[in-house]
Amino acid sequence: MITRKIFAACTFAFAGLAAVATSVFAADVVPARPVPNDPAALVPNPHFRGGPASAADLAEMAKLADLPPYVASKGDGDFILKPPYANALEQTARADVPKGRVEQFTMNLADSKFYPDTGLRDTKPTRAVTVYIPAQYVPGTAAPLLVTHDAMGSRNNQLPTILDNMIADKRLPAMIAVMVMHGGGDGVGSERGFEYDSVSAKYAEFIEAEVLPRVERDYHVKFTKDPEGRATMGGSSGGAVAFTMAWFRPDLYHRVLTFSGTYTNNQSVKDPSLPHGAWEYHENLIPKAARKPIRLWMEVGQNDNGSVNASADFHNWVIANQRMAVALKAKGYHYQLVYALGAGHTDGKVIAQTLPQALEWTWQGYQPAK
Repeated sequence: MITRKIFAACTFAFAGLAAVATSVFAADVVPARPVPNDPAALVPNPHFRGGPASAADLAEMAKLADLPPYVASKGDGDFILKPPYANALEQTARADVPKGRVEQFTMNLADSKFYPDTGLRDTKPTRAVTVYIPAQYVPGTAAPLLVTHDAMGSRNNQLPTILDNMIADKRLPAMIAVMVMHGGGDGVGSERGFEYDSVSAKYAEFIEAEVLPRVERDYHVKFTKDPEGRATMGGSSGGAVAFTMAWFRPDLYHRVLTFSGTYTNNQSVKDPSLPHGAWEYHENLIPKAARKPIRLWMEVGQNDNGSVNASADFHNWVIANQRMAVALKAKGYHYQLVYALGAGHTDGKVIAQTLPQALEWTWQGYQPAK
């Protein structure tokens, strides 16, 4: 009888640990809290890890409810965006606008010198790359570049339509967008996690050495080498690697746009010099380094991943993005933080409303190199 009880208890404990592990690596939208920052209204978060948010954590996040309203034309600073959310007009195709060219190809991971088939969790043998070339591109000229992660913007032609409209209206330069899919999986221990959550120059150098040359060769285009004419964009861990590319290679990228950026400790391979992963950006790297020529637009949702977590565990996305803003402001960076009320992780409704304005702000001040 005692043996059976011990076996049953172990089985129950193992099942509980498995459920926790599943919740740690999930990355889906959290239902909205009816009252902003009201502890009594908090809902379980599928990315819950560690202990519950402390009183100090809740007080820190509560300050976001008092931010001024987000207006796209505003300058640097922190803003709040409130529902209802609606698709931006720029996402609707217009008959009077020239249509860019959209191409797609696949890359074999086994052929990569940077990310060969590693055998990490959920690794896929190939990655898809979508390329947008504006109708206004002049062959032989060096075009501005936008690199997106998780092939962000490729679904339903979302980004190409936005770029068609905004380039035609001269609100954005005639840029080429390269939308790159990750190598598979999600979270710590996955190929995507290895590529996106590592805090190093490696992914930027992979894009530079293996992706862009193929686009140039196959589609007869050229990219500017001027970092002022290069931007990188992503959501979640794709947002983290977008910032990582600019941080470690400011000679290549100056402009960054992130939704629910994973400025948290999600690294798969621990770096002893950066024990807290991307949390190190706001904890140490930005405060302790000279200001870099980076312009950053970022968004985080009220109900984002880890919004009920203790910041001491380095997995609260709201506090991570909030502290990014504090660190950037202290150093005099050009940045905007948009806090989306009632929104979850990489919330599609928020992205559909804000992406055009975010792109316009991110590219503000761009002048082609002479």
